[in-house]
Amino acid sequence: MRKSRLSQYKQMKLIEHFVSGSTARCAAELVGVNRKTAAYYYHRLRVIISVHLEEEAREFLDGEIEVDESYFGGHRKGKRGRGAADKVPVFGLLKRGGKVYTKVIPDAKSSTLMPIIQKKVKPDSIVYTDCWRGYNVLDISEFKHYRINHSKLFAHKHNHINGIENFWNQAKRHMRKFNGIPKQHFYYFLKECEWRFNYSNPKQQLSMLKQWVTKNNA
Repeated sequence: MRKSRLSQYKQMKLIEHFVSGSTARCAAELVGVNRKTAAYYYHRLRVIISVHLEEEAREFLDGEIEVDESYFGGHRKGKRGRGAADKVPVFGLLKRGGKVYTKVIPDAKSSTLMPIIQKKVKPDSIVYTDCWRGYNVLDISEFKHYRINHSKLFAHKHNHINGIENFWNQAKRHMRKFNGIPKQHFYYFLKECEWRFNYSNPKQQLSMLKQWVTKNNA
């Protein structure tokens, strides 16, 4: 990440607009910079966020963990649901009362999902899933596995994945305002959503970004 040529004042204003959820186009108008300049600066912020989140990803999740996959992309004709054409599959793990971790995946097969779960979740943790066959292998794993059958109900006492589904809804709602995201940049937008969910206080988000940008420009 090279240093920005923007003044310190304009950088700080762009960070504020980024935290508030303004688009780069809107921020450019308000701050008085070129639209491409604002878009590039926003991209730099997302890259910085992704770097810090990947450092955090070394930590294990434990306790009660909800896992689920989702598919991102616009409405298109053809196959829907799991494996929908031209959509980006994403896997998520959420510690109840804690943080979410996301990863772009090639498919939702058990051979893809299980290594991620084993790498991120401590043995003997409780793992909640839906009835997707990709999670069958959890039944004979080192985890305590509970399923929720969405064809019958969405929650039964502690047995639900409402937390991770709430994250998917928030992420998709945030991304929708951009009217399409290039696939090569999707990962960075996803990590932005993960960061916003894990650190939901705007003041904390602003403080973190200012600190990271200052360190990056030093």
